[in-house]
Amino acid sequence: MEAKDLFITPIFLIIIYSIAFQIKGRLKDKQTKKYFIPALTLKIIGAIGMGLIYQFYYSNGVGRGDTFSYWRHANLVYEAFGESFSIGWKLLTSTGQYDPETFKYASQMRWYKAADTFFVVRVATIFGLFCFQAYSTIAIFFAIFSFSGVFALYTTLLKIFPKYQKEFAISCFFIPSFFFWGSGIMKDTICVGMLGWAFWAFYQGFVEKRKVITSILILFISLWIIQIVKTYILLCFVPAVALWVFMENSKKIKNRTVRMLSKPILIGFGAVAGYLGSTQLTADSDKYSIDNIAETAAVTSDYLERQTERSAGSTGRGLSGRSTGSSYNVGKLDGSVGSMVSAAPQAIFVTLYRPFIFEVRNPIMLLSALESTWFIVLTFTMFRKNGFARTFRIIFKNPFLTFCILFSLMFSIGVGLTSGNFGTLVRYKIPLLPFFLSLLLLLNRVNKPNKTKNAKVQVLVPRKY
Repeated sequence: MEAKDLFITPIFLIIIYSIAFQIKGRLKDKQTKKYFIPALTLKIIGAIGMGLIYQFYYSNGVGRGDTFSYWRHANLVYEAFGESFSIGWKLLTSTGQYDPETFKYASQMRWYKAADTFFVVRVATIFGLFCFQAYSTIAIFFAIFSFSGVFALYTTLLKIFPKYQKEFAISCFFIPSFFFWGSGIMKDTICVGMLGWAFWAFYQGFVEKRKVITSILILFISLWIIQIVKTYILLCFVPAVALWVFMENSKKIKNRTVRMLSKPILIGFGAVAGYLGSTQLTADSDKYSIDNIAETAAVTSDYLERQTERSAGSTGRGLSGRSTGSSYNVGKLDGSVGSMVSAAPQAIFVTLYRPFIFEVRNPIMLLSALESTWFIVLTFTMFRKNGFARTFRIIFKNPFLTFCILFSLMFSIGVGLTSGNFGTLVRYKIPLLPFFLSLLLLLNRVNKPNKTKNAKVQVLVPRKY
């Protein structure tokens, strides 16, 4: 961050909040109005706070780490625009090829040929063109971009279960690691925003069946961006929503016997459709194609483990949240599917319920440990209140809850196997947090079974259309 941030950022904050209060005034639902400004404010605090943490905590005022690397790459593109619009445009839209006109800029970019990371640079550059490349202001624009998708997710969840505004507000807006790590100049910020819009578009187009063309277009754009930035998210999202569609269709069969007989078939078709969809979406990715994903997990896990050891051995405090003693082990990954399957239960547990309080090594890690402890308490309470078998009966009777559990477990396996340390894991896992926490909070609201013979047990009933 530079001195210009102190002058430019406050001006843009005034403009942003002026627009935000106008939008709030147009919202019809009282609950969405109630949370709109506080949720936006937390995202902005998260964006600025993350930059300060990287600059003053992880790099002692130097300003290192991925977030500042994106910004510096964007600065080079910004300089190219200053020399010539055509050179800047050629660099901004490049697909990794070197050109005589852009070489002096491209040669300084270590991520120039990486499509996923350079996409973030493109977004940062576009935002920077409006604010003289001020880091804090660009970070705030990223936060707003993410907030738009998260708010779309929140309004969609309210359509499914209108009575649980508080639970969904907590899940979408008030998880500390979610609004902190999902708000700055990072890949995670873009993915969180696009995942929210993808969920909104899917539900409107395929469940409500409203504005189908528009919904499909927004869904396509959202999934396309996610595919560029973090392809593996699609491997979890697409099968889960495909299964949701088939479960919704099975509910429309009125004859109980036919419905019971056809449900496994429809669920099977949903699983196959999800698998085929994921295969096609990741076919062009060498790392995340179905055939190579086990090897990718092994290579990534080994790389991050070595990076953690190197960081711990040098300064004791690494970038991206890595620090001494923050690594974990889920078992040896040798690139085979069998090693992934055997390590999957540990990966799920690590992602959802660790680090423990006694594993904390720094203040940043404490935040994640407190959240994990909360998830443990909620999970224990959920099973104690509903019973193990009844909990899963409730989950698998509702397409949304089924989506939440399937997406959370698949995503947990993916990031748990490949992260290697808690500092990286806390960022990688944020896309699953709203869905997993929504699942826990909703199931903690289910009434206890009443053993009276004729008593009706109130369970989670979604809104019907």
